[in-house]
Amino acid sequence: MRRTILITGASRGIGRAIAERLLREGHRLSLGLRQPDRLVGTPLDHPDVLRVPYEAGDPAAADELVMKTEQRWGGFDGLIHCAGCLHRTPLLFDDGAEPELEELWKINLMGPWRLTRAAWPLLKQSGEGRIQVLVSMSGKRVKGRMAGYPVSKFGLMALCQAMRNEGWDDGIRVTAICPSWVATDMASGVSKVPAEEMTQPADLAELSCSLLRLSNTAVPFELAVNCALEV
Repeated sequence: MRRTILITGASRGIGRAIAERLLREGHRLSLGLRQPDRLVGTPLDHPDVLRVPYEAGDPAAADELVMKTEQRWGGFDGLIHCAGCLHRTPLLFDDGAEPELEELWKINLMGPWRLTRAAWPLLKQSGEGRIQVLVSMSGKRVKGRMAGYPVSKFGLMALCQAMRNEGWDDGIRVTAICPSWVATDMASGVSKVPAEEMTQPADLAELSCSLLRLSNTAVPFELAVNCALEV
C-alpha cells in the first residue's frame, strides 16, 4: 500500500533514515524541516518529496505544515514524529536553566501534540491512519542524573497513549518507538558507547517501514529497542 506520510526531524539521524527508506519503498513524503535546503542534492531531493520549513517549538508551524501537505498531496494517512531536542538538565538544575526545560517541553511534547491535533482530521479521514512517535527508552525509565529530558519523554509516552485511545475507533493506529542509544549526532555528544555498538538509524527505518505494512489488527502500540541489556 502506497502511503502519503508526513515526517518531522528528517534533516538528519533517525528521521532522515526513515524518510530515505520510505521513499525507496515508494511512499510519498512531506517533510517538516528546520533547514529544507539542507536536503538539496540528496536522495530526498525528489519529486515525491515535499520539503516544508517547520519549527517544532512554533505553535503556528503545525497548521502550516498540514495545510501545505494537503495542498500538495490532497491529504495524507501517516504521521511520523522524529523532531526532538536533548538537554542534560538534572533534577537540581542551576539557576538560569529554566529555558532548557521550556525548550524540552515545547519541542519534545508540545510539538508532537500540536502537529497531531492539526493532522487529526486527515488521519481520521483515511480510515487507516498511522502515527509513529520516536519516544526513546527515556520515556520508560530514568537512568543517571538527567531529569528534564526523560520527564519530557514520559509526557510524550502519555501523549501516545492518549492518541491511541482517541483514534482507535476511527482506524488510527499509534506506535511509540522506544530505542536506547542510537548512532546519531545527538547521541555522540552525551554517550561514551561506541557508535558501532549502538542501534543504527537504518535499523529503526526498517522497523518503521515494516510497521506500515501491518494491518490495523496487528499494529503494536509500543516497540522497545535496546542495544544493550537492561535489568
